[in-house]
Amino acid sequence: MNKQQEGIVISAAGEMARVKTSRHNDCENCGACPGNAAIVLDARNPLGAKPGQQVMIEVQEIGMLKSAFIVYMLPLIAMFAGAVAGGYAAEQAGSASYWYQVTGALVALVIAIMYIRHFDKRAGSNKNMQPVITRILS
Repeated sequence: MNKQQEGIVISAAGEMARVKTSRHNDCENCGACPGNAAIVLDARNPLGAKPGQQVMIEVQEIGMLKSAFIVYMLPLIAMFAGAVAGGYAAEQAGSASYWYQVTGALVALVIAIMYIRHFDKRAGSNKNMQPVITRILS
């Protein structure tokens, strides 16, 4: 399922356009983006929309869910796994497990953040993850 949103083209260059759109309920609930009224995003522009035109943009929901999982859940899962691995390492070393668990969690968190940065760069160039202008309304 894809989410559609209306917006106004601010600028267009080649196959990409900057679109200003109002925030929908999912954005308001998340609160990760600054500002309350509108967001500006880059969208593929296969229709050749010009600045000032009102357009309909479409974002694939599966891409949004995958991104949200990676950004929000992966660090938590990684920290838990790192703490468990640290506890196991402490048990094998015959030492107190607290610092091993903390160290394991921090190392796993750093690895997760590095992966998120890699994912972000890869997603920015992945055409399937980018919003697309599907109709020119005016």
